[in-house]
Amino acid sequence: MSTDQQTRLHAAAPEMAAVQKRALGWSLALLALAQLIYSLDINIVYVALPEIGQGLGFSKQSLQWVVSAYTIFCGGFLLLGGRAADLLGHKRMFVFALLLYAVSSLLGGLAWNAPVIIIARAIQGIGAAFLFPATLSLINRLFEEGPRRNRALAIWGGAGASGLTLGSLLGGLLTDAFGWEAVFYVNVPLAGIVALVATFIIPRDEPKVRKRRFDIPGAVTVTAGATLLVYVLVQGPEFGWTSPNMIVCAILSLMLLAGFTLIQARSADPLMPLQLFRNRSLVAGTIITFIFMGTYGALPYFLTILFQNVHGYSALNAGLAFIIPSLAIAAGTQLGERLATRLEARNTLLIGLLIGVAGTVLIPVGVYSGSSYLIIVPGIVISGIGQGITWTGMWVAASSGVAEEDQGVASGIASTTLNIGNAVGLAILIAVANMGIQGKTGDALREAIAAGERTAIYLAALGILLGAVVALFLPRKQTR
Repeated sequence: MSTDQQTRLHAAAPEMAAVQKRALGWSLALLALAQLIYSLDINIVYVALPEIGQGLGFSKQSLQWVVSAYTIFCGGFLLLGGRAADLLGHKRMFVFALLLYAVSSLLGGLAWNAPVIIIARAIQGIGAAFLFPATLSLINRLFEEGPRRNRALAIWGGAGASGLTLGSLLGGLLTDAFGWEAVFYVNVPLAGIVALVATFIIPRDEPKVRKRRFDIPGAVTVTAGATLLVYVLVQGPEFGWTSPNMIVCAILSLMLLAGFTLIQARSADPLMPLQLFRNRSLVAGTIITFIFMGTYGALPYFLTILFQNVHGYSALNAGLAFIIPSLAIAAGTQLGERLATRLEARNTLLIGLLIGVAGTVLIPVGVYSGSSYLIIVPGIVISGIGQGITWTGMWVAASSGVAEEDQGVASGIASTTLNIGNAVGLAILIAVANMGIQGKTGDALREAIAAGERTAIYLAALGILLGAVVALFLPRKQTR
């Protein structure tokens, strides 16, 4: 190479670096927007449920399937979605998942009877199961482990926290102004535009070093087993844990998951390589995602019951009441990034979880029928900050030391336990909260609901403390 060529290349290097930095910035913006859409859809349908029930002729018992279909299929397909991203390409699956989300949302808005909207919600759940691990895998691939990845995870997590509030607010506004169909239609342009722009902005998938076979027996057994497991956890409180339907599904789930484990041990190209569980950081991070969603993740449910059933807030006012905790969570995700960069994931999680315990035990002080919203603000702010720190820290832990070709399945493992943790935590805490409400009405019922909620929230705080104990098993920071 001539001296002139070397000089020109040297002079162009800063400009090329700036272009690459801008491209990564735009990619992160799209990934954060996808997380916003994913998070938005968790809450946006809740406020429209009464109108959906009336419009499509649901009974009170069957209306829950509008929510349950999404939850069950999302939880069952997460691991498959994670491995598909590894084998077929993170970007390719990201775009596919968004398009599936857009099409299923359109079907939901056009639904003319109850079965159609349940099918649409099930397909939405599958789209979410492919979208979440693909999004997380792209962050872990595009941003190297360390400060840059921590910052990207904080922005991604902040977008998710914002979506929880926007879901409640937007759901109330759209339903009041345009009808329940609007909560589905809004996803169509959002998901479609992000998918279109992503094809041009997000860097292409890197070619695979070696051809890997897709583990079809493993995919079938784990998807069926996980779907049945989530079905049992979600429907158990409704049908009764000892009902024949629940017992048969639980046994089938355990058999399928046991079969999946045997297949993975013998497969040359397993869907979930068992050697991943030698990674202490991934194992501890995955356990913490389970605890996180069973404790922190259950708090919005109890706050919603407090606001609407005890204090008598409208759906819109309840959504407005979530602005403060959502801002606290978003702030916590940014603080979590700074802590994870300066400290190891272990100390970041310990700080976040212990702050969360302190804030969560303050919440019940204001959980009474005649109490003011302002009384619970200190607790929900402190708990929200702890939740945000923990959210960033646990994804840092779950991705640490994982090879690029396994980032999708690692994300799928962690997000599966996240989903199952939510179902388990809610089932336990709701059962505890509802123990004293039978046979009560009026003021006595509101007092009983508040008393049950106080017990459940204290139990959630104890669970968060258990998460801090698990964080002690994370490896300490190693000298690079």
